[in-house]
Amino acid sequence: MDLFDNSDELSLPFRLPEQNGYKSNWSEELRGYHIVIPNGHLFYSERFFSKKISDRCLEYFQENSNFDWQNANWKDISDIESIDFRNIHWKQDSINLYGKKLPLPRLTSWYGDKGRDYTYSSITSRPNDWNDGLLYLKREIERCFGAQFNSVLLNWYRDGEDYLNWHSDDEKELGRNPTIASANFGETRDFVVRRKDEKDQKLIIPLKHGTLLVMSGELQQFWEHSVPKRKKVSGSRFNLTFRNIGI
Repeated sequence: MDLFDNSDELSLPFRLPEQNGYKSNWSEELRGYHIVIPNGHLFYSERFFSKKISDRCLEYFQENSNFDWQNANWKDISDIESIDFRNIHWKQDSINLYGKKLPLPRLTSWYGDKGRDYTYSSITSRPNDWNDGLLYLKREIERCFGAQFNSVLLNWYRDGEDYLNWHSDDEKELGRNPTIASANFGETRDFVVRRKDEKDQKLIIPLKHGTLLVMSGELQQFWEHSVPKRKKVSGSRFNLTFRNIGI
């Protein structure tokens, strides 16, 4: 299968501040932009994955023995772990907040090499074994960037009411300056990045069907990110963040 959407150069669909420390350069080889920001680096490819691969990913992530995945109303299903998903072991974790146990506003799944446990927000996830679909995506990203990943966190935003609060991927398991590759499929959602010390300094990056965003350098030390609610979005968006977890 073709990995890339072989269209001509695309303009960067978000604006960089017109000040020192910000610049972008188009990579013909990778079909995307290398973006330098103060204390960090991004790579953005709007159509990294072809429509054929992206459409197949939507099906792969939702295939199950209980419902027609194209017409199911996933928000109405309270016990997601009772669904016989064929490829991905989805779950809905909970966090303790002000003495209450609250479900995360999204579904998640964790895959990776054996022993690559991951803890965030007091939630410890032990990896499911890699499957062919996830390995295909991992290897294609690794082949293009020369990076190596041993795990992936999958997030399923079932509609625009599912979201991700402000945070940095700075857990000790990831190391000091991790490279994290974010593959996106389904509905377009805004990915917002802002400085920790100047919160009005931010980028709003649209992550679309087939978009790849790679974060690297010191970005996790100096920046934080979120996926805010978008009430006009009615469909699902899947985000896969490939990481390298130390033991």
